Amino acid sequence: MKCHDFVDFLIDYLDGQLPVEQRVVFEQHLQHCTCCGCYLRTYQLTIELGRSVCRCSDDVAAHDVPEPLVQAILAACRRRPDPAS
Repeated sequence: MKCHDFVDFLIDYLDGQLPVEQRVVFEQHLQHCTCCGCYLRTYQLTIELGRSVCRCSDDVAAHDVPEPLVQAILAACRRRPDPAS
C-alpha cells in the first residue's frame, strides 16, 4: 500500500467497514509509515473536535448566532448550483 492508497481507505477503516484483508494491509502500512500514522491521528482529532462542537444544544447555538450571519449563509446556499443537476 502506498500513502495515497491509505487516504482512500481511511474512512472505511475508521468506520470499521474495511474488509479484513484490506484492514491487515492498511494496519501494516500504519506500522511502517510515521506520516500516515500522524495523518490518521490528526484525522481522528478533527472528527472528535467536530463532534464536540455539535454537542451543544440547538437552543444555545441558535441564540449565539447573529441573525445577519444566518441570513447570509442561507442566501449563499440558495445561490449555489444544485450538484445533482
